[in-house]
Amino acid sequence: VGRSIIEIILLGSRVVGRAFAAALREEYAASQQAAKNRQQSSSSSGGDSDQSGTASAISGLSLKEAMQILHVENLEDKSRIQHQYDHLFGVNDRKKGGSFYLQAKVFRAKERIDQEIGQQTVDPTYSQRMPVVQIEKAALCQCLNRKDFTDEEVDELCFEFGLELDEVTSEREMLAKEQGDAKAAQMGDQLSDAVIYKIEVPANRYDLLCVEGLSRALMVFQSLAQPPLYKAVQPAAGMQQMRVAPSTAQIRPYVVCAMLRNLSFTPASYKSFIDLQDKLHQTICRQRSLVAIGTHDFDTLTGPFLYEALPPSDIVFKPLNQTKEFSAVELMQLYSGESHLKAYLPIIRDSPVYPVIKDANGVVLSMPPIINGDHSKITLNTKNVFIEATATDAHKASVVLDTLVCAFSQYCSEQFTVEAVQVNYPDGRASIYPSLAYRQVDIQVDYLRKGVGRSDSQLTIDEICNRLTRMCLVAKATSDATVSVTVPPTRHDVLHPCDVLEDLAIAIGYNNLEMSLPPTLCTGKQQPLNSLTDKLRLEVAFAGFTECLTFALCSEKDISERLRLPLDSLPAVRIANPKTLEFQVARTSLLPGILKTVHSNRSLPLPLKLFEIQDVVYKSTDSSGSAVNSRQLAAVYYGKSSGFELIHGLMDRIMQVLGVPVDQYKLSATEVATYFTGRCANVLYKGSPVGTIGVLHPETLAQFDLTLPASAFVFDVE
Repeated sequence: VGRSIIEIILLGSRVVGRAFAAALREEYAASQQAAKNRQQSSSSSGGDSDQSGTASAISGLSLKEAMQILHVENLEDKSRIQHQYDHLFGVNDRKKGGSFYLQAKVFRAKERIDQEIGQQTVDPTYSQRMPVVQIEKAALCQCLNRKDFTDEEVDELCFEFGLELDEVTSEREMLAKEQGDAKAAQMGDQLSDAVIYKIEVPANRYDLLCVEGLSRALMVFQSLAQPPLYKAVQPAAGMQQMRVAPSTAQIRPYVVCAMLRNLSFTPASYKSFIDLQDKLHQTICRQRSLVAIGTHDFDTLTGPFLYEALPPSDIVFKPLNQTKEFSAVELMQLYSGESHLKAYLPIIRDSPVYPVIKDANGVVLSMPPIINGDHSKITLNTKNVFIEATATDAHKASVVLDTLVCAFSQYCSEQFTVEAVQVNYPDGRASIYPSLAYRQVDIQVDYLRKGVGRSDSQLTIDEICNRLTRMCLVAKATSDATVSVTVPPTRHDVLHPCDVLEDLAIAIGYNNLEMSLPPTLCTGKQQPLNSLTDKLRLEVAFAGFTECLTFALCSEKDISERLRLPLDSLPAVRIANPKTLEFQVARTSLLPGILKTVHSNRSLPLPLKLFEIQDVVYKSTDSSGSAVNSRQLAAVYYGKSSGFELIHGLMDRIMQVLGVPVDQYKLSATEVATYFTGRCANVLYKGSPVGTIGVLHPETLAQFDLTLPASAFVFDVE
């Protein structure tokens, strides 16, 4: 009776399991279709934005469904969202007897909510290929002494200066595009219809990342102004001091500082000041990992200042825009659900000490790279701005500081003048910042003429100097054959004479350069490895195998657990922030992708004979931490029999085609967990293993839901 009961239970579990799997497939298909229907419906009614509808279609969940799954009601309550996600994801862990299906639902719901929050809070300019600066048409006309501009004239001006006009828009149009026409209409007169130009600037031109820098560069280019002379002064009463404690060497060892005195902010310049810091953080600062900027109202502080690193529990202050004090430990928890700041938490989270800057009274200015203190926050009424930038790269920090103070020193009572600050390091060094150093670069005139294809009569030395000066590179002739170019502190992109040559070509105008055929003829040809790959591809296809093309990214489970291999033994390159569980690492073998393809095509007539010849990726064995690509060939035979003799024959044929002598190629018995015990061998070439061949282990096949035997080989083509 007991045995019969057990059989009934097992039979019932199989029926329930099959029904559950079928229900999952139906539910997923239905949710995808429902999401598409919602997107079409909302688009026709003008309800959701295009971005929100697209996100719903991709995830298969509407925002409302995602909020119901996590049981949250307010998208602004990010700590509640994170808490619910952590709780529900944890209780549904399979190791605790939970459901992977429910865990996946929770993950998708959190992903859908994060997408919605990101669309509402992230500046869309950061998703562009290049940084984008917004400038109002009226401001552009004012700085260039023009009554009006047509869009075509602005486009032409940008092209002449080596930039690109990305879009002509307005506040109302931008909001309508991001959140829908209904939201734009709801805002009414709060939105401006003034024309805004979005101008795309090169990633290395940090001086053009704000309206101030861009407009000044265009004025000089149009010969409406002379390049400004920037200078750092040391006040007679003595410089402000920043002392660096030895403890900072554990986390962010460098700091640079400067002071902008008697500043006059307007709402527009204040917004631009904040925007430039954000753009610098996203570009040269590498999401604050290299440099983090802090700006403070100096009149609320007392020097000298101290930069030190303390245990998180010892740091307590009121962060920006908060009403009470928090410890650093509490702040890390508070901001873990904050869409803007949570990306920066991993930079210092695992460190035993956190960096902090204090004034002489112990008031906390900032805890870089996370948040500034509320006590010293700047406002429209701020007159004296203290700027500090902590860093892991001293040169990058100096570049960032120079860029920021040069752009906004024009609003000081004494234009283009910055007050210096002395930084005292633990080893006794005393550095004065900002440097605002001007560099001299001597360039041969013939080099410049040859670079732009002009003769002596077509391009005189005086014309070279005039055109370079229009690019804010003041040039003077030192002889008939040489010009001396002064590189200002705003132009850190000028590293070589070829950078000066590029600016000269822009000043002349790319459309004015004469096209000519090169004096030499170079014939291109295919890379040897790619040529060999194409020939092998044909030979394997002639042998009756079908080529498949699989993803270069896969899950950690694919290359380890499914192949019965320990993950720690694999030199896998991991993705820092994988968006899905399916794409966590770069593949180290082609085998998982082919077996997935076999699984997806089980309904086709047997046997299935598939191969792939593509790159796999390994972590480099040296200290550089880089990744290495390697060309690999893999083939699988799947049928009612293992077909090992066919796989072996294909390997022999490949070696024959490659011209490998018989005495240099052989198989040597080995044991690899992926293959059946006693039916696996190393492929040896000149005595060195270059691959493996054998009958796949039944447990390996079961990991891919395959029930029939299969044989495979994998070897390194290179």
